[in-house]
Amino acid sequence: MSNERATRYGNRLRLLAAAVVILVFVSPIYVTIVNAFKSEDDIRANPAAPPLHPTLANLTTAINRPDELLQAGLRNSLIVVACSIVLLIPLTSIFSLYVSRRRTRARAALLALLAAGLMIPPQVVLLPTIQILTAVGLDHSYPGLILSNVAGGYFSFGVFVYTGFMRSVPDEIIEAARLDGASGLRIWWSIVMPLVRPATATVAIFLSLWIWNDFLNPLFILGPLTGQTITTGLYLSVGQYQTSFGQLFGIMFLAGVIPVAGYLFMQKHFVAGLTQGSSK
Repeated sequence: MSNERATRYGNRLRLLAAAVVILVFVSPIYVTIVNAFKSEDDIRANPAAPPLHPTLANLTTAINRPDELLQAGLRNSLIVVACSIVLLIPLTSIFSLYVSRRRTRARAALLALLAAGLMIPPQVVLLPTIQILTAVGLDHSYPGLILSNVAGGYFSFGVFVYTGFMRSVPDEIIEAARLDGASGLRIWWSIVMPLVRPATATVAIFLSLWIWNDFLNPLFILGPLTGQTITTGLYLSVGQYQTSFGQLFGIMFLAGVIPVAGYLFMQKHFVAGLTQGSSK
């Protein structure tokens, strides 16, 4: 009986701990959603209360700002994310195909070198990155921001995901294609990439979310005078002495719609990539 009680007590503790963790992660999303549809007075009175008198005023005010902060931020973020992903997907997949076909020691050395891109905090390499971009004349520019996204942890993450999938591609398929006269690029595009489509969806979703939510790189590489992404736009919308919380929550809500819609659109491939990768 004591063992049964201990097991029951342990299950309740685990359930309580899981509920607390879920609450911590969900509470910011809940606060953003409910306050996006509440008046300024209701937000200040009780930010955690549900919207008893829902209103769309916050959303319309955010959309109709004279400086078009929301529209400019969303447009710039979409451009940066799209260009970065268009460069990262082929570069990481081609390099992963090369790494996956190397011998064990060479592959381990390359992956260990790339692991530094994941272990080193982005803040540590931010200043050297800005100095390199300044030397080549790409500081305070969107091409410079996109190139900085291509390097570092984003590239390393893509390589690690792709390598695990490409190691499962049989060598016989690639050798047969080479015997038929297919070039390396043809093998990569026509044979390998269709086989690792779940990995492509996983890399695209993760990197898109990370680049979309990035704050430091756009803030320091672009600078406040060049333009802003949606994250730096949120930062600029916070006043020094007074802030319209209703408008701020409206911008935050609209800024989160696009990544959520993108995830829902690609979730089938994303889940397939996670489950297939777990079974390797």
